[in-house]
Amino acid sequence: MNPQEAITGAVRAALAGQAALVAQVNGIFDAPSHRTPRPYLLVDDPVLTDWSTKDQDGREVRIAVLVKDSAQARKRVRGLAELVEATIADMPAALAGGWQVASSVFLRTRLVAEDETNVTAIVEHRVRMLRTGP
Repeated sequence: MNPQEAITGAVRAALAGQAALVAQVNGIFDAPSHRTPRPYLLVDDPVLTDWSTKDQDGREVRIAVLVKDSAQARKRVRGLAELVEATIADMPAALAGGWQVASSVFLRTRLVAEDETNVTAIVEHRVRMLRTGP
């Protein structure tokens, strides 16, 4: 399994396993959903750079989860962003494909008004991971 699939799958699984979060959103997606009413979560494509050691394959990953909601619900968006942040911080270290999280650091949350009716919170983390198995 490639590192992108390993980290995005782990983030989606962690979010889907958070009952308090799942109860408040209409879905968790990896591509924009035009049919699903807001609020919903979108796991954005990560940016991966080499973080290998002399004898281990490694990646540094910048990954963002977008909380899509209506502009009138800014308080709810902030609360959902806090849940996303906490969920990723508590994500298990063992990933699919023999990858292991070495460190996970919250970077930032930003609220962006898309237009007069929609708002998105962007929750970004930096994850460093190493391949420890096949």
